[in-house]
Amino acid sequence: MSDLTDAVLHDQAEALGARLRSAHHTLVTAESCTGGWISKTVTDIAGSSDWFDCGMVAYSYEAKQALLGVRPETLEHHGAVSRETAIEMVSGALVHSGASIAVAVTGIAGPGGGSADKPVGTVWIAWKRRGGYAQARLFHFDGGREDVRRQTVAAAFDGLESLLDIP
Repeated sequence: MSDLTDAVLHDQAEALGARLRSAHHTLVTAESCTGGWISKTVTDIAGSSDWFDCGMVAYSYEAKQALLGVRPETLEHHGAVSRETAIEMVSGALVHSGASIAVAVTGIAGPGGGSADKPVGTVWIAWKRRGGYAQARLFHFDGGREDVRRQTVAAAFDGLESLLDIP
């Protein structure tokens, strides 16, 4: 995705922020493989304090459990990069914040850490509104570490936009 630049991500965040503000929503992020990149992109937008509550970077198993309430059994049976973990992360982000809408990302950005079952570029993203049901989607991104992370940020924003389209 050579056309996916920081400027494109900035424009996505700006458009998302305008929609969140007009809908009176606030956002929380729960990030693993992106290491806070979603939150950084959001807070690059002037006035984001009107619609951004907080971001939680939970890289280790212990942090996912302590900050987001991911159950040890989930991590043991499914691993950190799984639908189940992404859903528990997004739900936990809402429980541990004052936000009304959340996104969670967990994946393998590389260059190492992949396996036959979960190769580099495997990313789970989950989205949820407070009081609603979580949605999760599996992605397989191409490229190096930065490419995978950048594509994850863009997909996270796309999913939030779609979630806002649902009445």
